[in-house]
Amino acid sequence: MIDPQARERFEDQATCGGDAAEAQRLAMALKAGEAPAGLQLAALCVHVAAVAPEHLTTIYDGAAVGWLGWQPRGLLVEAPAGTDKPAPEFWTEFWARALDTVGGKDALDVTARTADLAGRLAPAFSLRVAAMAGAYAGVAQAAAAGYPRKFTLETLARCPRDSLGGEFHALIVDNGFDLEVLDREALGLAGLPAPLDYLNARILQCHDLWHLLAGYRTTALHEVAISAFQMAQFGHHYSSMFLAVVLTKIAATQPAALPLFLDTILTAWTHGRETPPLIGLDWEAIWNRPLEALRKELGVTAYSSPHPADLFEQLRAA
Repeated sequence: MIDPQARERFEDQATCGGDAAEAQRLAMALKAGEAPAGLQLAALCVHVAAVAPEHLTTIYDGAAVGWLGWQPRGLLVEAPAGTDKPAPEFWTEFWARALDTVGGKDALDVTARTADLAGRLAPAFSLRVAAMAGAYAGVAQAAAAGYPRKFTLETLARCPRDSLGGEFHALIVDNGFDLEVLDREALGLAGLPAPLDYLNARILQCHDLWHLLAGYRTTALHEVAISAFQMAQFGHHYSSMFLAVVLTKIAATQPAALPLFLDTILTAWTHGRETPPLIGLDWEAIWNRPLEALRKELGVTAYSSPHPADLFEQLRAA
């Protein structure tokens, strides 16, 4: 757990932030066994989720260099940060989620709780997130196509079984998934500032497609991993907030597990940085194409997981 003084220090660091060199230093210190560096690094991740989304690639690239030992390839997306600071009620809800050892077992519950937490930031914050998202490769062109139309199971059912559309159909039907994870109308996504209206609707309907194309399993560990991949691809703010909560929870309650999560998050972050942008793919035009052929054509390599994808499921079964 974490005492009140440590919370205050954490909030101060999350508000003030740091640079790539600081993120690299903390990752290296943690790798060397300096446990306090875990919460400090988590605070930097909260900084880019709740204070300065403009510094997201700076912080995660710096952490990747310190933890993995190499610099991810990709455009550094950065701009002068704003001055918005989270209100006290944000921190109350943040700690309720970060220190909750009972909730968070159900994926949809985690999604809803994380979205609610992000919604507690100042309204102007979403404009800064929108501005930064628009600077990522492929986002402006993709959003220019307009608010995404919904996929249908009927269309997917007509695809060959070994095609992208066929595998997507099987994934959804066999697992009882929803085509769009959550209801975009209920969430009011069409009312978000551009390009967040497009991006948030598109990633809801394409999340499981990215699982297939980029090689992420639909397991607990790989849901963490694909969040880092999405964040690297277009600065996905939900993923940034989700990972900030996850890293804080692990650093505060299960610090021995932090290397496992950093291995996963930072390799997936690097994978996302080095994968061509997927956000603008015309999925309907490639439904009938075999998955491996598409990967080769698009220059997408499957994620190489540093740990068994179903590790948590194995542990629960044991």
